[in-house]
Amino acid sequence: MNVIKQFFRSAFSVDSVIFGFDEGDLKVLLIYRGADPYKGTWALPGDLVRLDEDLDDSARRVLNELTGLTNVYMDQIHTFGKVERHPLGRVITVAYYSLVKVSDYKVNASSWAKDVKWHSISSIPKLPFDHNEILEYAKNKLKDKVRHQPIGFELLPKEFTLTDIQHLYESVFEIELDKRNFRKKLLAMGLLIDSGFSQNAVAHRPARLYRFDKKKYQSLIQKGFSFEL
Repeated sequence: MNVIKQFFRSAFSVDSVIFGFDEGDLKVLLIYRGADPYKGTWALPGDLVRLDEDLDDSARRVLNELTGLTNVYMDQIHTFGKVERHPLGRVITVAYYSLVKVSDYKVNASSWAKDVKWHSISSIPKLPFDHNEILEYAKNKLKDKVRHQPIGFELLPKEFTLTDIQHLYESVFEIELDKRNFRKKLLAMGLLIDSGFSQNAVAHRPARLYRFDKKKYQSLIQKGFSFEL
């Protein structure tokens, strides 16, 4: 019996990677830890799962308690269980991720999170536990999803320029794309509708504004698509 009890001495946690797109930049939401272990460091929003709580419920609760975010759809992506990943004992964590439009959400640090802030994906500090590994896994998952589903398009305003779309893809894939080839592939999808208008009050030559063909967009969501860069 004592041997069996040893198998019930592990804890479970949930960690969330919330990606946000804002003004041409891909960001990730981090909290500033006000509790040990690793007090005084930036980390992914996460905490232990309660004994009477399902994993998905726990992920939503923890995200809300630490950041104030609600109604965020998250996908469960992976389980991380290295024996020494947590300094206080054996803690297995289940990771979730989401991609949101930053301007649609207001964050507010609470509970033991002393601060919460969007950080550019290009300048992430060293994170505690194995959070850098979790973030890297989530980034790769996001790249694969954006390549095969047009989910990223929802992060753009109702009318946008071709440059706006290119910046979105460049920020997600962390590469610089050839302008001509990117636009050729994009226009070949037949997904865009010329709005008939151009930008206003810009210092450079006004760019043409487009919007998405909703029927074609829904079709691509249902069957998926391949946008190899």
